[in-house]
Amino acid sequence: LCAPVWLPIILPGCAVCSCGHHHADEVFVSWGMETPAVYSAEKIQSILAELDKDDVYGTVLRAKGMVDGGNGTWVYFDYVPGEAQVRTGAAMVTGKLCVIGAGLNQDALTRLFA
Repeated sequence: LCAPVWLPIILPGCAVCSCGHHHADEVFVSWGMETPAVYSAEKIQSILAELDKDDVYGTVLRAKGMVDGGNGTWVYFDYVPGEAQVRTGAAMVTGKLCVIGAGLNQDALTRLFA
């Protein structure tokens, strides 16, 4: 596997500290939830496609999770802007998901994954 390349991302409205750097905890936020809900792989694909709408959900840089797919299957997903991967994986106790970005609209994300 290739090591990820880190590129600095400067988002509109972000302040720079006195040392001239952006600190991740000042720029990025995360939103997550646990859920017993069942999602099909197709539903997760649809949800991930929605995350490209910055004006609705904020600037989403990463999302990942695992949710109950029903019938004993689990759906795992990874998202970065413009690319989504959905696959099946080992069973978990409860579904978990996390979204990382800037200016996230947490209410809209909650509705999206409801």
